[in-house]
Amino acid sequence: MHRIGIISDTHGVLREEVKDILRTCDAILHGGDVDRLNLLAELMAIAPTTAVQGNNDRNWADPLPVIRNFTLHGLRFCMVHDKKQLPRDLGDRQIIIYGHSHKYEELMKDGRLWLNPGSCGPGRFHLPVTMALMEVDDGGSYRVERIDLSAGTPAVLDPITRALTPAALAGLSQKDLKKMVQAVMKDIDRGIPAERIAARHSLTPDLAQHICRLYLTHPGIDADGILGKFGI
Repeated sequence: MHRIGIISDTHGVLREEVKDILRTCDAILHGGDVDRLNLLAELMAIAPTTAVQGNNDRNWADPLPVIRNFTLHGLRFCMVHDKKQLPRDLGDRQIIIYGHSHKYEELMKDGRLWLNPGSCGPGRFHLPVTMALMEVDDGGSYRVERIDLSAGTPAVLDPITRALTPAALAGLSQKDLKKMVQAVMKDIDRGIPAERIAARHSLTPDLAQHICRLYLTHPGIDADGILGKFGI
């Protein structure tokens, strides 16, 4: 029996409980947004690791392909960070691995398994912290197990989550939050730096920087989309 650890969207955080699970695996798949090179090295030290480039990996992960087609333990995989980037013709691929949304998804469609392991990196609001384990027998049969790490584990909050707790945003309605994000987006279009944006809108530097980052790395995203990325 072979065990494959499937993770995504670590965003620079490799939890100890995730490493403990991955040490029981003979292969690791990472669906992108690794966010730092030494995290990838940590994974490779645990088990052979196959990874794709996420939208937050573009500045350092040029050697990582956007899409990977490979065979592992007799199963034919296609892996991509954002499933919108998949080609129309998936050929003979049996299992499609992707990430980006931070939301676990497992479904059979067109005779293929579509699997998003969710995010096992920094916690973001109500979204659970998840990964997946796949067990493959020598005959090619497999089963997938969702691993939920949210309950009973220490919270690891990313800067966005920490930034949304100050008094500056306390009590703001959804409508007010949307107006704030729209104003920030206009400032970004004007070329105003994040530090000035933070001061203009009474935001923490972390929050201003992350709104800027989301806006610039997700072409076409609107204010609702940015709030959705925050889990709001």
